[in-house]
Amino acid sequence: MGNEKTYKNLAVIFPGIGYHTDKPLLYYGKKLAAAADCRILEVSYGGFAGKIKGNKKKMEEAFCSARDQTEKILQGTDFDGYDRILFISKSIGTVVSAEYACRRGIPAAHIYFTPLEDTFSFVQKGTGVAFHGTKDPWADTKQVEKLCCDKEIPLFETQGANHSLETGDVNRDIANLGIIMGHCREYLESEGLMKVLEK
Repeated sequence: MGNEKTYKNLAVIFPGIGYHTDKPLLYYGKKLAAAADCRILEVSYGGFAGKIKGNKKKMEEAFCSARDQTEKILQGTDFDGYDRILFISKSIGTVVSAEYACRRGIPAAHIYFTPLEDTFSFVQKGTGVAFHGTKDPWADTKQVEKLCCDKEIPLFETQGANHSLETGDVNRDIANLGIIMGHCREYLESEGLMKVLEK
């Protein structure tokens, strides 16, 4: 008990509906956060209806359910006890993380993996970085580009990639994952969460 590590920073991971925290983007996102001396806190939610995509009512219900489950999981978390807060989120998790930070007034840095258009209703200007696949059926590329521009959120696009930022070509996807994590690391460096590596 006396050997428990004390962390300077906190990273909260907000998964998607079917994209759990052990899948590539969040798995390696957690690895970067751990390297930035972050305590890792994973949010988990479930019990969603099927066939959500394109159904506004089901999407709203899924968001409300995820928000309420998140509220219970994070209840009692001492956000003031850390130097920096990092939220890493995927899909519907980007809506939940942005709404939670906005409503609670938490000055978190955000990594948004495949944000939905609804995410930007809660995004605070200049508080994150976003990643989007140009063949993502859950979010229109032109709309995501415009919303990121309006909110001053740097956007990195993966050409031909779907909602998991994958193209179906394994070698290409592995290479793209390395590029994406490189951008994430640069963002963490820019936020002072990681030391800048010598080029």
